[in-house]
Amino acid sequence: MGQDTLTAEPFFKKYYPFWDKLTEQEQRNLCSCSSMQSYRKSDFIYSHDGDCLGILLVLKGQLRIYIQSDDSREVTLFRLGPGQVCTLSASCIIREITFDISIAAEEDTTLLTTGIQCFRRLMEKNISVQNYVYKHTAESFSDAMWALTEILFSSFDKRLAGYLLEESRRTHSLTLSTTHEQIARNLGSAREVVSRMLKYFEKERIVQLSRGSVKITDPARLEKILEG
Repeated sequence: MGQDTLTAEPFFKKYYPFWDKLTEQEQRNLCSCSSMQSYRKSDFIYSHDGDCLGILLVLKGQLRIYIQSDDSREVTLFRLGPGQVCTLSASCIIREITFDISIAAEEDTTLLTTGIQCFRRLMEKNISVQNYVYKHTAESFSDAMWALTEILFSSFDKRLAGYLLEESRRTHSLTLSTTHEQIARNLGSAREVVSRMLKYFEKERIVQLSRGSVKITDPARLEKILEG
């Protein structure tokens, strides 16, 4: 992890809808207690058991927010890209957050992190900040519930098809640089289950498998599986 020294104000103006509702002093305080950090792909950033990190604004790259079982199985709840904010990393000021989450960088990532004490003071004094944080946190819980619902109630072929299509759209490529283990981790499944389904997709000429990558050869079939 590294630190950058860029000016925070332009990013707050662009991405925080409550910026114009702050006094000039509050704006200065928000900037002064925020810092930029750079993380490399796969860096671990946060867990609920660790120190309260603060509010995270993604400037570049991508974060993966996930939960982990006692036997180290992981379930991805959602991802955050440039311009998106993570409030679940501020559990010490939102007492209603009682479940453990972890955050990791899925790509080389730059974050603008605002210290927790600063955000707590803003929430206490400014109702616009408080409303933003609680609304954003509720939306994050909605995303998490959707992910868990998919795991509980969707067939695995649909989940895998949806994942491959989503990753293809996100990366703007039909060739995904990933492993069966990474897919399993993101879908909260076993690697063997993922490998079996990918081999079936390959047999059906929907994908082409090679070491460290999955190439989608028939995206229309994946869409059909997802809709079926």
